Amino acid sequence: MTISADIEGGISSESAVFPAPFEEDVADFYEAFLVPILFEPYASEMAIVAERLKPCSVLEVAAGTGALTRALRATLDHATELVATDLSQAMIDVGAPSLTMSRTHWMHADAQNLPFAPSMFDLVVCQFGVMFFPDKLKAYGEAKTVLRSGGRFLFATWDSLSANDFARYVDECLAGLFRSDPPDFLSRLPYSYFDPHTIKAHMSSAGFDSVSCDRIELTSVAAAHDVAAAFCQGTPLRGEIEKRAPGRILEIVDEVAEQLESRHGVRPCGGMSALVVVGRVS
Repeated sequence: MTISADIEGGISSESAVFPAPFEEDVADFYEAFLVPILFEPYASEMAIVAERLKPCSVLEVAAGTGALTRALRATLDHATELVATDLSQAMIDVGAPSLTMSRTHWMHADAQNLPFAPSMFDLVVCQFGVMFFPDKLKAYGEAKTVLRSGGRFLFATWDSLSANDFARYVDECLAGLFRSDPPDFLSRLPYSYFDPHTIKAHMSSAGFDSVSCDRIELTSVAAAHDVAAAFCQGTPLRGEIEKRAPGRILEIVDEVAEQLESRHGVRPCGGMSALVVVGRVS
């Protein structure tokens, strides 16, 4: 497969659909803290599922800094073509240098307006990105279009905030610090799309069949300060904090870390829960 020959065109700034872009400094914190705490454990699980499907060509959307990309590259056959895309150029700039192997390509692309020819991939994957798509049916339809007959769309979405300890801990700490106007980013977006019936209905409406939705529960252990930095500085939650407390982000991180440590220990153990979804194109 020659990737460049099949690209229909780039994307313009008007197609940027994510509600809170990941800027460069956020991307660095995301890679340093959020990836090892949350994303690498699930990347390993998703790569196992992907390998069982034996794809020859894979498109990853909302790849972030490449946690799943690296797991796929380490797990899939070396001849598999892998294209990793993200809407945030800052994320790509952080992730691309970590994986420069042959048959691996990085691109700036919008999951809701993919610049690829129809029926180009055997597998489309997305780890913890679908929650951010304003128009999920459009994004799912784009995935279906670029998949060959018999191809699969594999993605992971977080379970509820109540089922994910670290996120819930941080959310509770911030609610106490900003009692009159607590930041709601975590419940509003990343931990908002977890109802299996809704997810299956969306996938079916987009044209996928044989849709499965499996809950996978894992555990993560991390330093309390790393957990605080991961969520408060490595996600768009940072913007919500800075809006409420200008110039005080480091102070807020320290306060959240102190509360986490006092309640759950220096290196708290956090349960995680996510849904792994697979749909097939007829």
